[in-house]
Order: sequence, then structure tokens, then C-alpha cells
Amino acid sequence: MSADIEDKPQPLVEHLIELRRRLIWALAAFFVAFIVCFAFAKELFNFLVVPYRWAVIWAGLDPAKAELIYTAPQEFFFTQVKVAMFGAMVIAFPVIASQIYKFVAPGLYKNERAAFLPFLVASPLLFLLGGALVYGFFTPMVMWFFLAMQQAPGEGEVAISLMPKVSEYLSLIMTLVFSFGLVFQLPVVTTLLARVGILESQWLAEKRKYFIVVAFVVAAVLTPPDPISQIGLALPTILLYEVSIYAARMVERGRSEAAKAEQGTDIDKA
Repeated sequence: MSADIEDKPQPLVEHLIELRRRLIWALAAFFVAFIVCFAFAKELFNFLVVPYRWAVIWAGLDPAKAELIYTAPQEFFFTQVKVAMFGAMVIAFPVIASQIYKFVAPGLYKNERAAFLPFLVASPLLFLLGGALVYGFFTPMVMWFFLAMQQAPGEGEVAISLMPKVSEYLSLIMTLVFSFGLVFQLPVVTTLLARVGILESQWLAEKRKYFIVVAFVVAAVLTPPDPISQIGLALPTILLYEVSIYAARMVERGRSEAAKAEQGTDIDKA
């Protein structure tokens, strides 16, 4: 078994040196990406504001009224810093993930490395899929819901208008992106746990009703206090749970077929 491991016995100091090298590469990638993103922070923020413009159009309002404000002199500057950090994490993630894998991979068996690589690719893709869903659908829906609460001036009523701040809008869309991105990791996590034998598809199916309740509770905690975003997060979470059950069954089926094939080989040898 040891012949399958590329790693050689090393003292603790060499492992720490290797860890430091990987951290330096990861931080350097993040720093370079941050500088680039900060140079285009306004353009990136305008890109994030597009769903708000869509919501304004859906609400039947003049697109020229899709404006954001900031009430503190430094607010928009720090908002740009947050946008740059957000973009840098997205851009530098492949480098950071590869450095983590390069640090861990030498201590894994070949079959473990082969099993781990697909998840290393699937995880960022699923996160981007969740972020795209937030950008293209749920953020416009949430902002449309808030815009619909505005009140026009009339007899006995005052004008109530939505004037979102740049920092609060960024916090909203970042919260939604991270919430959906993390939820979309559910099939990856459950499949990994099924591979190592911690979870079984039958157990997941039996706990479905409890998970539905947990999904709505988690959605209420992670999303803004409006029903659209909460239901919008809970429903994909439940759907992904069903995908996770199917993925766990596929893992178990593959493991069973491999065991039968190995047993057949042993019988032939005998």
C-alpha cells in the first residue's frame, strides 16, 4: 500500500516549509487578483447593479431611477474594496484550491487522488452555478419585491421611495451569492461522505422530511427577511438534496459492482 503513496517520510519542519510555500502562492494569487479587481472596482460594481436595473424595469419604473446612494464619505470607497476582495476570491480560487490539493495530494493513495479530483472541479462549477442563479433570477426578484412596497403620494398618504445604499446592496447580493454557492455544494459533500461510507442513500431518504424543515430554517437565517428569497433558497436546497440521494445511490451501486467484480476475480484465481 505504501508504494502507492508518493510522499516520503519528512520531518515536521519540511512539512511546515511546504505549507508556507503553498500559502505564499495562494496569498500572492489573491493579492494580484485584488489589485486587478480594485482597478476595475467601479465596473465590477456596475455589473453587480444590473439585476437591480432589471428589477426596476420589471416593476414598470423608469430605468433612469435605478440609482444607489451612499451617506458616508468613505462608504463607496470601502464598498469598492469589498467588491475587489469578492472578485479576487472568485478569480484566485482555482489557484488556492490547486495549492491546497498539491499540499494534500502527496499523502493520498492514487485511488484517493483519482476520486478527489472530480470534486475539485465540480465544487467551483456548482458555486458559480449558484451565483449565476442569484445574479440572473433571485436578486432581480428580491429587488422587485422591495420596489413593489413603494408608495406613491396621494390623499392621506406620503411618498415612500426605495433608495438603497451601495454598501447595503452589495451586502445583499454577496449574502445571496454565498448562500446559494454553499447550498450548491450539498451534492459534493454528500457524495464525498457516501464514498467514505459515512452516509447512505437509504438514511438520506429516511431523513428527507426533517431536511425539508431544516432547509426552510436555514434559508430564513441566511437570506433577507422576505418570503421570495427564503423560498427561493429553500426550494433549490430541497432539489439538491434529492440530487444528493441519487448521487449517493450511484456511489453505492458502483461500490457494489466493484466488489462483485473483485469477488469474481478471486473465484477465477481460485
